Amino acid sequence: MSTTFAQDQPGQLKSGYDYSRCGNPTHTALSECIRTLDYGTHGMVFSSGCGATTTIMSLLKPGEHLLYCDDVYGGTNRMINKVLKPQYNFLADFVDLTDLAAVKKAIKPNTRMLWVETPTNPTLKVCDIEELSKIAKKHNMLVVVDCTFTTPYIQSPLLLGADIAYHSCTKYINGHSDVICGAVSVKDAELFGRIHFIAKTIGVNLGVFDGYMVLRGLKTLKVRMDAACHNAGVVARLLEGHPMVTKVAYPGLESHPQHAIAKKQMRGFGGMITFYIKGNLKTTSKFLSSLKVFILAESLGGVESLAEAPAVMTHGSVPLEHRKMLGIDDTLIRLSCGIEDCDDLLEDVEQALAESKKVK
Repeated sequence: MSTTFAQDQPGQLKSGYDYSRCGNPTHTALSECIRTLDYGTHGMVFSSGCGATTTIMSLLKPGEHLLYCDDVYGGTNRMINKVLKPQYNFLADFVDLTDLAAVKKAIKPNTRMLWVETPTNPTLKVCDIEELSKIAKKHNMLVVVDCTFTTPYIQSPLLLGADIAYHSCTKYINGHSDVICGAVSVKDAELFGRIHFIAKTIGVNLGVFDGYMVLRGLKTLKVRMDAACHNAGVVARLLEGHPMVTKVAYPGLESHPQHAIAKKQMRGFGGMITFYIKGNLKTTSKFLSSLKVFILAESLGGVESLAEAPAVMTHGSVPLEHRKMLGIDDTLIRLSCGIEDCDDLLEDVEQALAESKKVK
């Protein structure tokens, strides 16, 4: 828990550490664990996923261009459009990263970074990391892959050509909804040096006890992800056949537009499901308020199952016209399946759908 460390002589570090904002043994243990899982050579942990986002995007210079996926996490969208673009003169455009022709067309001479999220939040589009990385390399662009939904257990962006693997460890990596944390892993020492310098300078260091807690959570990552993937697959198939549901998005369903890509680059299909319920916001609200096992709350990836309405919760800060373009409307519901007994989750979803049917 120490903030400062003894030195043998002025400027000669006894332990390799001088001040916890710049490094700490617990942080090192956690980052070494995550970067190893990511097949990286260097890694760093942060005070939050947004702290990691801020650091990575600070690699860009004013006037350089960022290309990011249209269905990016609401907090990332807010960072780009409410902070970086107006205050720091960053240039940024979104594009559907599942459309490789559109990606090529959107690249500018000054495009220096491609921000990929896969599966996306909340519509669960799956982007082809390998193909996107090939395109980016031809244009001298850094490729960042946010794989918060999959964790290193399911997806390995660095093995598919990405430069930076990014995680909001708040979610599945920690897995217990009690720590805010972010992490990045890279394979290039020079790139890591730039990231580390920015991070220690702006002060996005993780609390030491929080690092210990995430290390604790990582010990059960495999069993938690296996359970979440299983539960989500069963629940998704129930939803797909239910008369109160108009559409289900889950990478493990054959009906998913990028199912083949998901099979190619993922070792499982994750614990996240989104679906559209018949009706309107009142119907959505009735479904969510009727749940007994699923908890109505933002965030995801914990041992407990969560449910939310992205249009008025996690993605409420995304402009209305952008939400309409993506299909994030009042009938879209996002589920994060936890590790509870699968029959309990099925029964809960069925009874909540039955209650929502009563809405006039």
